[in-house]
Amino acid sequence: MDALTLSVLQALVVGLGAPLLVGTLRTLKARLVGRRGPSPWQPFLDLRKLLGKTPVVSETTSWIFRATPYVLVGAMLVAALAAPVLTSRPPLAFAGIILLMSLFLLGTFFLALAGLDAGSAFGGMGSSREVAVAALAEPTVILAVFALALRANTTNLGGIVERVSAEPLLAVNPAHLLAFAAFFIVMLAETGRLPVDNPATHLELTMIHEAMVLEYSGRHLALVEWASAMKLLLFLTLLANLFFPWGVPADVEPPAMLLGLLALAGKLVLLAVALAALETAIAKLRLFRVPELLSGSFALAVLSVSAVFVLR
Repeated sequence: MDALTLSVLQALVVGLGAPLLVGTLRTLKARLVGRRGPSPWQPFLDLRKLLGKTPVVSETTSWIFRATPYVLVGAMLVAALAAPVLTSRPPLAFAGIILLMSLFLLGTFFLALAGLDAGSAFGGMGSSREVAVAALAEPTVILAVFALALRANTTNLGGIVERVSAEPLLAVNPAHLLAFAAFFIVMLAETGRLPVDNPATHLELTMIHEAMVLEYSGRHLALVEWASAMKLLLFLTLLANLFFPWGVPADVEPPAMLLGLLALAGKLVLLAVALAALETAIAKLRLFRVPELLSGSFALAVLSVSAVFVLR
């Protein structure tokens, strides 16, 4: 299979799987609290409805506000080509975690600018909070993956997947589990999940992500929500395939990739159940407690890196 076909397949899996993942999370959370909840396919219906509506744009905004939804979607689709989704050898695997985090940070940067560009008080508040969270979270992601790279002797994401697959005992190494815990906490912050942010709330004083997108409507809002869902899927995919890479094929032939897709779906279901149970059991943290949580995740990542040299 050539690189172009693989790129299209990975983009399709991420683009179409992201709304389904969000819908599944909402359904699971509703069932856990005793409600019937929406269908897992509801995000697709919401996106179709929003895409058919004309966006309302304030006259005070600049080109940044209009361009941000397209930048977000483009950044996430390119990130899908660098993450080990269907195979350990995606088209842009050589770029490593640096490219992925640069693309995530690019989206965060433009979204924060768009929140400020609208000129609303809530947008500016959400932007300042989002940038503060990103500044604390991004170093932890790099450090957690660096801990994996030290054990695999490569910064190539595909190489890390193949090394851990070849040596299953690495997955139960204490340092490996510390890196997983650090990455999981940062995933909650980067994707706006509880306890850092509540994706289901519209209470102004507690919003972070929702405050920045408050001025969006129509197809612009559809693109922003779609990009947010893809970011969640990519982070969960990194958790599943970097830390527990069983079932991720190195071969790019169709049968192997189909097995890889099934393995990824199974791991995403387990992570979605764990995430839904966690969000049902805990409440949102106060804003000044979020830096403490992220500092703890950074400490776990530092311990993971240190353990590479101590436990040799």
